[in-house]
Amino acid sequence: MINIHDNEIVSYEVDFRKSRITIQTLDGNEDSVTTNIEFTDVLAHMFETQLQGSIIFDISTFEVSRFLKNNKELLEKQKNYGWPMHYEKAEDLLEHLQNEKYNYYVISASYGLNGWVIAKGYKVYN
Repeated sequence: MINIHDNEIVSYEVDFRKSRITIQTLDGNEDSVTTNIEFTDVLAHMFETQLQGSIIFDISTFEVSRFLKNNKELLEKQKNYGWPMHYEKAEDLLEHLQNEKYNYYVISASYGLNGWVIAKGYKVYN
């Protein structure tokens, strides 16, 4: 896979109709190669600390059970609004996410934008 460590985030696009998020980055080299990070079949996401010059540290993949554990308060707060989907109990949400093969992607920053994406896949390409 293409290395994205220390890439600067130039822009990102959330396409709700295609359930896709694309993050455009530049590496730190003189030739400034553009690298795209694309999340597919996106169910939900949350980005924080969007700053010009944001630098990616890493993107880690976790089981969706960790998403429920790490975002318990957020899920409680948004449950009655149908976010990230309609469900009765947290166990129902977990079962759906596991059955549909979603992953919990955590974007860590050296500086600036960080957050997470619930999606079925992601790829990195030039």
